[in-house]
Amino acid sequence: MSGDQRPGDGSSGPGQPGPDASHGSGKRAVVAAFAANLGIAATKFAAFLITGSASMLAESVHSVADSGNQALLLIGRSRAQRVETEEHQFGFGSERYFYGFIVAVVLFTVGAVFSVYEGMERILHPEKLTSPVVALVVLAIAAVLEGFSFRTAIRESHQAGGPGAGQRIIRFIHRAKAPEVPAVLLEDSAALVGLAFALVAVVLTWVTHDDRWDGAGSLAIGVLLGCVAVFLAIETKSLLIGESATTDVEHAIVAALEDGPEVERVIHLRTLHLGPETLLVAAKISVSGDQSAAAVVAGIDTAERRVRAAVPIAELIYLEPDVYQDSRADLTDPAVRAARRSFPRPAARPGPSSRRSDPPDDVPPP
Repeated sequence: MSGDQRPGDGSSGPGQPGPDASHGSGKRAVVAAFAANLGIAATKFAAFLITGSASMLAESVHSVADSGNQALLLIGRSRAQRVETEEHQFGFGSERYFYGFIVAVVLFTVGAVFSVYEGMERILHPEKLTSPVVALVVLAIAAVLEGFSFRTAIRESHQAGGPGAGQRIIRFIHRAKAPEVPAVLLEDSAALVGLAFALVAVVLTWVTHDDRWDGAGSLAIGVLLGCVAVFLAIETKSLLIGESATTDVEHAIVAALEDGPEVERVIHLRTLHLGPETLLVAAKISVSGDQSAAAVVAGIDTAERRVRAAVPIAELIYLEPDVYQDSRADLTDPAVRAARRSFPRPAARPGPSSRRSDPPDDVPPP
């Protein structure tokens, strides 16, 4: 294999930010959300002390949890910048995924569980709501601040290749390789919906004089936070386990490898995000059987430079030369499908270059 040479253009190491900003965006959204949630938490808690509203208390805890989550995301970004060591030779980029998963755990345990408990307590043992007008004013202020944070997250998602709103946001969250913007989008969306729940609960409590509505609002907020936390945990778990590059990126890698006489075709391709800004590329490539070893090595180096030019975050590239045999291709292998997905292949022509004494190591002999 080749690929342990680093590009000589000043590219960063596995734990350092790469040149592709679309994978590393999100810090602005996290900072905006952190600042907004600190102010919102203080305002909501003051309103709770005045009104005694369970919904306001649930929203206060929600905002405190969100502030802590943004702090965790910033810590993860900072720790991911560390230079690789002998013990962690691929760097620390996946720390961002780990802290993203912790965010989901905090959102569930601190936000959801507490809100559900407080809601059930207030339904079983209602307490009088005082100064509902104060609660409504605070909710309006919180909605403005949350809207500012949400708008910033939407803008960041646009810069990261994300779409606008509706179902497309869910698709963006599912495809994103950086955890920060999806986490902020989900938290801000949940916050805005939670504010609506709290508003309805306070109004119904005020109008009906039934304080159990206040507890119901807290319960609804808890269920909402639980659903968001589970969804975020599922998405972040997938990143922690290890996700491959998107189809478009894989297409660009295959096109770059085959855009020269050194590589006849890509036999199989495997990619892995070691972090949002670091992509590992491992591919088996077909080369001419009559080339010398020096010519093969020079061709591989040239192909790697093309890949790095096309996909700058592909910092680690390992290419294994082989001689292709169409009869040995295992189309059930995801790595083979990744190489062929956008490039239909004709059957291989028989000839000296298609013969070999041993089968390729990725496919067992028949």
